Formats: sequence, structure tokens, C-alpha cells
Amino acid sequence: MAAQLLPIFALLVSTTFLLIGNGLHGLLLPLRGTADAFTTTQLGLLGAGYAVGFVAGCILTPQIVRRVGHVRAFGAAASCASVVVLLNGMLVQPELWIALRVVSGFCMAASFMIIESWLNERASNASRGTIFGLYLTVNYVAVMGGQFLVAASDHRTMMPFMLGAIAFSLAVVPTSLSKAASPKPLEAVKIDLRRLHRVSPVAVVTVLLVGLVNGAFGTLAPVFGAQVGLSTTLIATMMGVAIVAGAVMQLPVGRFSDRLDRRTVIAAGSMGAAFSGLLILLVRPDAPWLLLALVGIYGALSYPLYGLAISHANDLAKGENFIGTSAAMLLLYGIGTIIGPVVASWAMSTISPFGLFAVTAGGHGAMALYTVYRTYRRPAALSDQPGSPIFLGTYNRLSRLLNRPTSRFGA
Repeated sequence: MAAQLLPIFALLVSTTFLLIGNGLHGLLLPLRGTADAFTTTQLGLLGAGYAVGFVAGCILTPQIVRRVGHVRAFGAAASCASVVVLLNGMLVQPELWIALRVVSGFCMAASFMIIESWLNERASNASRGTIFGLYLTVNYVAVMGGQFLVAASDHRTMMPFMLGAIAFSLAVVPTSLSKAASPKPLEAVKIDLRRLHRVSPVAVVTVLLVGLVNGAFGTLAPVFGAQVGLSTTLIATMMGVAIVAGAVMQLPVGRFSDRLDRRTVIAAGSMGAAFSGLLILLVRPDAPWLLLALVGIYGALSYPLYGLAISHANDLAKGENFIGTSAAMLLLYGIGTIIGPVVASWAMSTISPFGLFAVTAGGHGAMALYTVYRTYRRPAALSDQPGSPIFLGTYNRLSRLLNRPTSRFGA
């Protein structure tokens, strides 16, 4: 184990600081914006701006890395993210924050692409599962740590913004001082959404809708918590419960989908997530424990859907370009994450704070109905039959979007 981890130790330490900063930043902005009377629409646009920047970063980062290398590109991205956090604290204006959130999304996309390509090159087939399992663990722990730093400080002061800037700045240090060789430049990939829809319409629709609902939840759940009177600690706990529940369910859901038509598992998970969102909307729980329990069920059922969709798409891709398929799916997820916060902010303004869960329930319900429809339109492919190996989806991208977890897009 030590021999496997030593070459990537510095990278994992950098990742930890980076995600502490991102977890803190993603929770801090909606809480501070709510305290400063930003409208729900403006808070939703913060999430949409992050997603726009993240998508742009995914497209442009390979060119930047080919020009200046991994270490310089990562250092530039983390340093810019640090500057953005400080500017957010110094200039509390909604329009400026939305623009800065685009920059933040770009920086985080660049950072994650660099980290993951670096890890992939350092990992062998024998160690890849261990290394990426540890990487995901670092993701979850660091993001939650950053969120609880918000709870431990006063979000109405400059202190949490400075803590975020410190975390982003520290992320540069380990990789800058490491003697490990840089990986090969990132490869440019061709994204063909039309062809992907022909091959796997369920995967395309699922990822788009998962981006919509999780983008809405990741951006506006803290706003929902503040509007219904939860303390900052309870808001951080609520976000952490959703992340942990989703993380715990990844492996069992993935293994279960290996034994069935993956579309059946997608339909069941999305129906369950729709039901949990509908329960929160209709019951409007006052007791914090009940709200946390329902949000945990939501996270457990909703978050694995991205990985299932990636797996289903690559089942049908056969021997073709897996990287191109994953890139196309990430782009679709990003588009959904741009739309979700805008729609959810309108629902929360029109209905009530619980309108957030009307959007998640509607998105998951549409996902379930479409998936069931497609299972009758086209029988399961051979690769969907029990016993076929699962293509492990990049769930870590989702956590970025949530902050995701949360995700890979999120505010």
C-alpha cells in the first residue's frame, strides 16, 4: 500500500486542500447571499454560472495543459480560485458574484482534470481501484470538512472567505515541491452528442436530468435550509448527509446493476428519488431529524444515477472511444446543471422554499417515465445482461458539480 501511495501522496494532499476550499466556497456563497438579501433567482444564477465555467474548463483545459504543463496549469487554477474567494468577500454584489462564479467553475474543472489525469497515469491496473477509492474518500472528507468550517465561523464576516483562500493557496504547495514526474499532456476528444443519443438515449436523458436536479439541489439546498430556519450547522449537516448517503450507495447499486438491465435500476432509483422529493414537498417536515432522514434517502437514490448512466452508455459503446463518451456525458451533465438552479430558483420564489423539491421530484419522475418507456421500446443489449462488467463511471465529477459533493458542478 505504501509503495502505491507514495508517488501520489503530494497530489492527494493538494487535492485535500483544494476540496476543503471548494466545499467551503460552495456552501458559503448561498448562505452569505441569503444574509445579504440576494434574491433566490440571483442565488440560482450563482450555480448556473459555476456550471458554465466548469463546462468551459472541461473543453479548454487540455489545450492549456499542452501549452504550459500540469504543474503550472494546476498552480494557476488554484491561485485564481484563491483570488476569487477573496474578491467574493471584499465585493458582495450579486452580478459580480455570478461572474466570479464562472471563473471559479473554470478553475475547478481545470484542477480536477489535471488531478485525475495525473492519478490515472500513476496508477497500474493492479492499484487503480485502491488509488481512486482513496481519492474519492479524500473528496468526501475534504468537502464536508470545508462545509463544517463555514458552520464553525460567522459567514457574515470576512473570516470564512480568508479560510477558503488559505486552503486554495495551500493546494499549490505540495505539487510545486514534489519531485514526481508530470504526466503526459491531456488528449483532446471529439464529442458527438447526436451519435451518443442514437446509441443510448436513456443515458443521454438521464445525465441531462440528473445534472438538472442535482445542480438545483447542490446550489439551492443551503438557501432552502436558511429560508426554513435551519442553523448553519444543520445546513452543513444536511449537505453532508446527502453526500455520505450517495457515497455509501455507489458500490451496492453498481454491483446490483451488473446483474440486471441497468435501465431497470435507473428507473427504480429515479422513482425512489422522485418519491423522496415529493414527500419533502408535501410533508414539509418541521423536525430536523425527519428532514435529514428524507434528504439522506434522496442522496442515496439520486447520486448513484450518474454513474449508472455512464455505465449504461459505455456498455453500448463496446470497443469505441470510452473517453469521448465520458466527455460527452460530462458536457450533458454540465448543461443540466446550468438549467437546474435557474428553474429551481423560480420554483422557490413562486411556490415556497420547498419548491426546490418540486423540481427534483419532477426531474426524477420524468427520468423514470422515459427510462421505463425505453425499456419497452428496445430490449436489453447483450452488455446489459447479468454478468457483464460494469464500466465504473467517474462519480467524482458529480461531487464537484454539487458542491458539489457535491459533485462536479455546484455552487
